[in-house]
Amino acid sequence: MARRHKPRRGSLGFWPRKRANHQVPRITRWPKGPAKPHLEDFAGYKVGMTHAFIVDFRKRSTTSGQEVSVPVTVVETPPIKIAAARVYRDSSNGLRVSSEIWAPELDERLARRRPLPLAPPTAEQKERYSKASGVEVRVLVHTQPHLVSGIPSKTPDLFEVRVSGENFEERKKWALDHLGKEIDFPSFAKAGDMLDVISVSRGKGFQGHIKRFHVKLQPHKNSKHRRMIGTLGPHNPSFVTYRIPQSGQMGYHRRTEYNKRVLKVVADGKADPIHMTGGFLHYGEVRNSYTILHGSLPGPSKRLVRMRLPIRFHGSVPEKLELRYLSTHSKQGA
Repeated sequence: MARRHKPRRGSLGFWPRKRANHQVPRITRWPKGPAKPHLEDFAGYKVGMTHAFIVDFRKRSTTSGQEVSVPVTVVETPPIKIAAARVYRDSSNGLRVSSEIWAPELDERLARRRPLPLAPPTAEQKERYSKASGVEVRVLVHTQPHLVSGIPSKTPDLFEVRVSGENFEERKKWALDHLGKEIDFPSFAKAGDMLDVISVSRGKGFQGHIKRFHVKLQPHKNSKHRRMIGTLGPHNPSFVTYRIPQSGQMGYHRRTEYNKRVLKVVADGKADPIHMTGGFLHYGEVRNSYTILHGSLPGPSKRLVRMRLPIRFHGSVPEKLELRYLSTHSKQGA
């Protein structure tokens, strides 16, 4: 008789399945970026999906050099602004802020998110920042949702981004020189690059055992319920373990999609517009710069997604990337 085999239901790599603390995901691991000072993360708003025809650039693929259809996601990427710079030192309790300096002129909309400094930085603060020693340089950047027509909330989102580079003093100087300035997406990535996309998935609320873990339905002769599990476990240990599939929160989890290829970067959405027939579902017009990524991304439309430099990619950028056709047909079945 064959040995009975029953794989577990649900990956423990995504456990506990609770709601994300914040809609703007926090990044805790950073890659080794380029040698020159460079932002390691950017933010954009998910617009929607369509399909495109590209020339398969994978040399070992069976369709190498041929035209293939791939699913793509459009992300609107208005410029982000650098509001502050921080120097971190290493301590026995982890990284601690050694010095911090804010931009002399800040966007007044940022006051909706947090209290702002009452006065511009003094010469003493600049000197303290220049002399600060540490191991990392990070900048506080914020989005500009007032430039996006599809986002209902105009309150900027504030988050921290690491500045890469081999020379620590160059990283500090780069952060200081760019205080209060805008950074656009074409200066962050180009077509052919790989990015890690971090976002909060679509929330589905409180769901039962069957939908949440896809366990088997009970037979029709079951005397009580059909859409439930057969047992909560053995008598000993006398408690319900975390391995038992139970009802609870489904969706609205922080998820990371590794190695998403950038297929196209458009610096000006008005000069090279993308108009979907009938419009993108649940989204407005794309007026700013936008990028087209290969594959799907977590979260619904209008969700803020963070695009980090790849942390697991060891390949190379293709020599030539041909995007021959981008579908703009309606996605409403019309």
